[in-house]
Amino acid sequence: MIRFLRRIWRAAPVAAVILALALAASVFFGAKVISRAIYWNDPAHQEQAIEPWMTPGYVARSWRVPRETVGDALDAFGARPARPMNLDRIAEESGIPVADLIAATEAAIAAFRATEGAE
Repeated sequence: MIRFLRRIWRAAPVAAVILALALAASVFFGAKVISRAIYWNDPAHQEQAIEPWMTPGYVARSWRVPRETVGDALDAFGARPARPMNLDRIAEESGIPVADLIAATEAAIAAFRATEGAE
């Protein structure tokens, strides 16, 4: 194996570096995809009760609804953040109770599911 790598390095060092970087990127992103697939297919992470520590993206993934559905619930309060934040922080910065934000998010998810089931 070492001889093979030396031969590749001597023949085309730039191509060997590019190949090594491409393989490293493939392993990194492949592991990321696999770990996310395992995490989100675990029933314990699906349709979790909405908690203040969750981000809108997490809620959308857990409930398998488009991010816009959760974002629209936040827009009702004028609370859609420009950067990722958890619901507790969003409520704090918007000056609204987190319970109201969670209730609006749950209502938006229920409305989405009701319209999705009707089609």
